Amino acid sequence: MNIIQQTHNGVPFLACDGFQEAGGVAHGFSTRDGGVSQGMWASLNLGVSRGDDPDRVRENYRRFTAAIGCRPGPYAMNNQVHGDLVRVVTSADGKEDVYGRETWEADGLITDVPGIILTVFTADCIPVLLYDPVRRVTGAVHAGWRGTALGVVQRAVEKMEQVFACRPGDILAAIGPGIGQCCFETHEDVPNAMTTALRREALPYLKLLESGKYKVDLKGLNRQWLTRAGVAEEHIALCPACTACDTRQFWSHRVQGTQRGSLAAMIQLL
Repeated sequence: MNIIQQTHNGVPFLACDGFQEAGGVAHGFSTRDGGVSQGMWASLNLGVSRGDDPDRVRENYRRFTAAIGCRPGPYAMNNQVHGDLVRVVTSADGKEDVYGRETWEADGLITDVPGIILTVFTADCIPVLLYDPVRRVTGAVHAGWRGTALGVVQRAVEKMEQVFACRPGDILAAIGPGIGQCCFETHEDVPNAMTTALRREALPYLKLLESGKYKVDLKGLNRQWLTRAGVAEEHIALCPACTACDTRQFWSHRVQGTQRGSLAAMIQLL
């Protein structure tokens, strides 16, 4: 499977060809382009807490969801806290207005309810979308380095098994745009957290520099967690784009700080 760039009605987005071939789901990873926001949020800001004009953000949502093929429906979002809590979303959890109250803290969402648009936000952290076309279950995960160290994507796969009887071998996973190993330079705390969790499995994704710092491959580590959870390697698509390298196309907290919008990853059962 691969992550491919597409454009619909002037809105570019990234999508997984494996999800599209399986059918029954709309999904996409946003870029900065195709929206109506202005200034430091230009143009497709999907962050509802960035200080942008709410009406412009609502229009950005309308444009993006239409581009990726979502039907009008409620959104399920969360207060992301860089943990490993995965919430099961029911029909009561959706909100029609993206500025409606977010009532829970979690970094993963899963559901078997058609129509609900699971949404996670990033600006360097790693977005992961999950889809089981057999049991008809979707998932959306926000994996920062802390969530990665905690194995939040594995927690999501396990929750899909426990709650919906999904088989890991049936699950498709798309790892979206995020900071690459080229730009994610850290002190020892990050690699130490990874090796504590994954032991030797983490080592191929950690590069020691002469300065004593490390470069860490968060996308590769999340792929490792997925395979550990039983997801087949051929069912995992990984986007090579680095958000910190390409701030023309993506938002990057490391490069832009608070002077930015937010990317979003969305998935909806049809």
